[in-house]
Formats: sequence, C-alpha cells, structure tokens
Amino acid sequence: MNYSVDKNKQYHIQVGKGDIGRYVILPGDPKRCAKIAKYFNDAELIADSREYVTYTGYLDGVKVSVTSTGIGGPSATIALEELVQAGADTFVRIGTCGGMQLEVQSGDVVIASGAVRMEGTSKEYAPIEFPAVADIRIVNALMNAADKLKQRSHVGVVQCKDSFYGQHSPERMPVSYELLNKWDAWKRLGCLASEMESAALFVVGSALHVRVGSVFLVMANQEREKEGLSNPVVHDTDMAVRVAVEALRELIRKDRE
Repeated sequence: MNYSVDKNKQYHIQVGKGDIGRYVILPGDPKRCAKIAKYFNDAELIADSREYVTYTGYLDGVKVSVTSTGIGGPSATIALEELVQAGADTFVRIGTCGGMQLEVQSGDVVIASGAVRMEGTSKEYAPIEFPAVADIRIVNALMNAADKLKQRSHVGVVQCKDSFYGQHSPERMPVSYELLNKWDAWKRLGCLASEMESAALFVVGSALHVRVGSVFLVMANQEREKEGLSNPVVHDTDMAVRVAVEALRELIRKDRE
C-alpha cells in the first residue's frame, strides 16, 4: 500500500518512475548526497524526505542516482524497496566502517563479499540460514575500480549489527557475554570490518532479485588500538566514493555490451 499524498511517488523517499536511474549509490548520511552528485553530469536534487535525499544525473550518458538511507537496516531496506519500485536494479552502498583485522588500517577501503547477519531486518525476509552475499558483478567492479585508482583495499566478509554502542561499549551491556564472545568469533573467522547496513541490503536484494554491493572507508580500527598500533581516525570518504563511481562506470559499460 502507498500512503503517499502523491500516489506517483514512493511513500518514504518521494521519488517516482522516471525520477531515478537504474544505477543508484546508497550513502547513509544525507549530507553526502550532494558531494557524490558532483561526480555526475547535470545532477539535480529530486527529493528530500526524512533521511532520504535523492539526486539524479548522468555517468557516461546513462542516468544514475544517489539516495541516502539513514543509519541501519530498517531505513536502508525501505529505501531499497522503494527505489526498486521506482525502477532501479543496481545498487552500491558507500559508507564507513570500523576495521576488525589488524591489517585493515584507517583510510583503507573494504569491499564486502558477504555479511554476518547480526541484525534484525534481514530476518523478516529470509531464514537465518540464508547467506547475505553481495552481487559478484558489483564485487568485481569495485575490486577493479580500487586497483585502477591505486587504492589499498580488502575484500571479504563484514559484520553487521543494529547497535553502534553494542560494538563500542559491549562491557556495559546486560548481554555483554554474548556480544564479546561473538565479536571474538567474528575476528577469528576473518571478518574484515563492522558496519550496519550491508547484511540487510544483501538479503533484501536477493529477495527482490536486484544487484547490491558495498564499499566502505575504514575510519579506524579498535583492534589496532588495543594492540598499541597506529590508529588515526579518518573521516574523508572521497576515495570510497570514487571507487563506487568508477565501479558504476564499469557496470554501465558491461551492461551495454
């Protein structure tokens, strides 16, 4: 059901068919949308509703868009559902993460091949046994983009959660025993980084039969800090954005072929 006043617009994101391209970059922060749109040609603000800001422009002559999703799986998958209804089918999430393996350093880029479903949204779409995996074509495009831009990158599984402070202050939580034990398990299994949206987006992408991938800037790594290793905090997401844009260019080129 569409509760929007304008029935031609999706309820939450307020875009309709024709407003967006089939290729969409998904940052969390609405303030990043204008910065990402600068990489497009002839970009225009399409909608600004709740946490969802959308710009549409062109890359290599093809219509593309950027839509913010807010924080976490629930708001991210609302955006994904409504963007698919509006005609999109290829999505690249760009965001920030915290490194988990010691070799994952501040300023690096992480490309998610899959995600740990330690969140709640995906459980309303698929049984927990179903894996959260990125579309392999997007993973390959992101890897090629990082190599082309000579950006240090890592590819693998990331951990997704619903509580930012459950990760950063697990000791004070009543379920600290579970959070700490699982964090140790994820590290031992080789999880590269922790973030909050990809598991839900990957599973919902599977349910909707659309392509979804993710690339992140590593802001810092609490495990490196624990070991007394260099761990500056990095905020500039521009390189992760450039990797995402270059990956879209490759996907557009291959889809044309």
